[in-house]
Amino acid sequence: MMPKVVLVPSPLSQLFLSSKGLFIAPSTQHSLLGLTGTTTSAPPYVPVDNILISCGSSTNVTVDGGRVFQADNTAKTLASGGVSASISQPSPNLLYPTLMQQARFFTTNSSYTFTVTPGRHWIRLYFYPFAFANWAANASLFSVTANQFVLLDDFRPSSWTTPDFPSLFREYAVNVSSESLVLGFDPAPGSYAFINALEVVSMPSDLYSDDASLLGQAGSITPLGLADCAIQAMFHINVGGASVSPQNDSTGMWRTWQPDDLFIFSAAVGTTGDVPVTSIEYPTTLPEYIAPATVYATAREMGGSNTINQNFNLTWIFPVDLGYTYFVRLHFCEIFLSALNQRVFNVYINNQTAETAMDIIAVTGHPDWPLYQDFAVPMFKGSSELWLQIGPTPTSTSQYRDAILNGVEILKLNNSDGSLSGVNPSIIVTNPDASPAVTKASSSSSSRGAVVGAAVGSSIAVALLSVCICYYFCCSRKSKVFAKHAARGWQPMPQVGSSDTTTTTTTTTNQSKIISSSHKSGTGSYISSSAAGSSNLGRYFTFAELQEATNNFDESWILGVGGFGKVYKGEIDDGTKVAVKRGNPRSEQGLTEFQTEIELLSKLRHRHLVSLIGYCDEHYEMILIYDYMANGPLRGHLYGTELPSLSWKQRLEICIGAARGLHYLHTGAAQSIIHRDVKTTNILLDENLVAKVADFGLSKTGPTLEQTHISTAVKGSFGYLDPEYFRRQQLTEKSDVYSFGVVLMEVLCARPAINPTLPRDQVNIAEWAMQKQKQGLLATIMDPCLMGTCNPASLRKFGDTAEKCLQEQGIDRPAMGDVLWNLEYALQLQENSLQPNLMDASTELGSLIPVAVPTRPIDDDDDDDNDDTSKVTGISEAHSFGSVDDLEDASASAVFSQLVNPQGR
Repeated sequence: MMPKVVLVPSPLSQLFLSSKGLFIAPSTQHSLLGLTGTTTSAPPYVPVDNILISCGSSTNVTVDGGRVFQADNTAKTLASGGVSASISQPSPNLLYPTLMQQARFFTTNSSYTFTVTPGRHWIRLYFYPFAFANWAANASLFSVTANQFVLLDDFRPSSWTTPDFPSLFREYAVNVSSESLVLGFDPAPGSYAFINALEVVSMPSDLYSDDASLLGQAGSITPLGLADCAIQAMFHINVGGASVSPQNDSTGMWRTWQPDDLFIFSAAVGTTGDVPVTSIEYPTTLPEYIAPATVYATAREMGGSNTINQNFNLTWIFPVDLGYTYFVRLHFCEIFLSALNQRVFNVYINNQTAETAMDIIAVTGHPDWPLYQDFAVPMFKGSSELWLQIGPTPTSTSQYRDAILNGVEILKLNNSDGSLSGVNPSIIVTNPDASPAVTKASSSSSSRGAVVGAAVGSSIAVALLSVCICYYFCCSRKSKVFAKHAARGWQPMPQVGSSDTTTTTTTTTNQSKIISSSHKSGTGSYISSSAAGSSNLGRYFTFAELQEATNNFDESWILGVGGFGKVYKGEIDDGTKVAVKRGNPRSEQGLTEFQTEIELLSKLRHRHLVSLIGYCDEHYEMILIYDYMANGPLRGHLYGTELPSLSWKQRLEICIGAARGLHYLHTGAAQSIIHRDVKTTNILLDENLVAKVADFGLSKTGPTLEQTHISTAVKGSFGYLDPEYFRRQQLTEKSDVYSFGVVLMEVLCARPAINPTLPRDQVNIAEWAMQKQKQGLLATIMDPCLMGTCNPASLRKFGDTAEKCLQEQGIDRPAMGDVLWNLEYALQLQENSLQPNLMDASTELGSLIPVAVPTRPIDDDDDDDNDDTSKVTGISEAHSFGSVDDLEDASASAVFSQLVNPQGR
């Protein structure tokens, strides 16, 4: 029965009622004021096909909820090829150990073939990498197809797992037009494929409607062509609530709903609440399988006062893959209020207004009635993070300045090649000789699981959007035969100098060198920063040399992996250890950042910046060779590893070294450079714990003398992002200063910048530490390993410096030179704790410019030796903006030189 509706003029939204449920599309035509009718829900959904397979098993396996996974050795489910494998002692952290301790391994193209009822089906894949026979757990690399669609390509399951989370799960939805579904497994040469368990389950045809509101085109309802597309379920999010397990999902759906804690941005997380599940009433137009009542019965709202809420939005950040369109479904249910015009809010996606003046009661006519809203979000340019925000409508006269959200679903639609494949995540190795350990943290050159960085999608013209939708949304109805994509070659690099002139030929255009032989390339020259705009990339290496240096790019020598490709440990012919960054020509993610790093590092050289040693572009490869940093990222020495704890003096010296590197970026070049991704994983330590700033993929040239800022899309890492830059998209050197302030607090407290497992007030280290600093209690949250070892005055100066860096407004933050001086001063206070008479007590907690402080001898060579630079040699009478001796173009030799020479920088 169609509900009775009453429509009145209003600038809200137009309600569409269909068998698919409630769908709201942006409109200025009408608003639903009242909605009446029965709330008797449709009967529970019972899937026609419910195929559950325990791969490689000889017996059936029963998991939670009484679901029985059948052994795949029966005639009905036997795979074509492969061998059964098992492990006697699976990880204790597995959710379903009895299901995951066996698998089917494939060394050649193999498949499972299922007879199904035509229609859309869930395809769920379970992976638990383990060693079996002669196959190592991390040696698996393969592709997975479902009929004509590519689900996974060059997929390495071990890159996605950690000891705490040893298995992984992928969920897809494919519309099967025939009675046959073929799941193909295609291992890479010399590798193998495997699968532990899988599901093929029918799903309601109207679960995901074919119409959605196209982001950036208000009022435009776009047909997605889902009948001819494959979908990957990236996220099912229960906003404001706990995890919802498959057995507690809507009947017959078996989805897993994650809590939103890992995706909420900053310390402004609002408040969460819930109501009894029995209070949720589904109208007849909304099937219960759209989302479980548990999702609608919990929510996150802004809370707090109306005045505070006017100044921020609730923000979530989701890592996604570029090159795809995303189907974003938002679930709403007004469970706390009961009348019209009490809560009116806007919805923003990727910094674009998706919905204005949203009043849930005005749409549903009742509290506790669910509804959902669908959006099509193209993501072909810009950041690989999808931003979702809700906040009060500025022009509304509603009773409360508030917003609410109950659930989020993000689905990826296949591209024009019929592929859903993404990029493997980062791998960070704290011990280069050990097996790789995976991190999900987002970075400028990699993903994260988790989590991590922040950006705004680029604006796309309406006409271009229409073309993209037609091209990417509408999939060909013809069956596509899967074939490996031929590797796209890199664009040739501009001609640059090389000492090996006997083996190269050049052209007059921007083409790369073509190497006619693979003999040694010669020693070449290191980078010179003397000539502005120089593109000299240092020594030219042949591909054969780098094969030899990295043991033929041995996978066990991997130091890290990002969107650009892999970084290997290596040793070149003179015995120098290096880091070799080999670009992946098949990956577009990180290519822009990769090019940026080339351009910047070819012009920069400083003791506290990671140096570019050389490059190779033979055979259309793009490979860069850097200094090898034996002690890895600073973060690994603070927490998360078993490395020895750093002393307070070591931490100060490391912070000083990083500040010198950043100060050089800001002031040492003809035009300042803003790093834009300062964090503890981008501060690397050499064998002597000398700090060097790394990863310039997000760096930008700073404003000119006529400018106060540069306007650019927001990029950076979760937890380190300058709030002023985030709000205004106006980047300055002070954005680096804010991020460095987070690093300082991270160094002091030895905990992550964001830790969602902690109490709410402690999740964001910047917010928490600032609160303690203002209360004079910073020492109570410092690393226990430092207790009793820090000079109180040194700690206070350090805390004051970090506090100034973390000011909300950039104009209130010090320049990096001032930060550097204060850190050096804090180090002197620590070193001279037994000689307090040398200090002017009136300056310890005063301004950033003390009257007089002791100086340290200058280590003006450019090596990474372990010179003792900590001895006090005298008193300076001026203030320093940094260790200018580290700048190659600096002529002054005293630490505090710039006030002596008032011409400045």
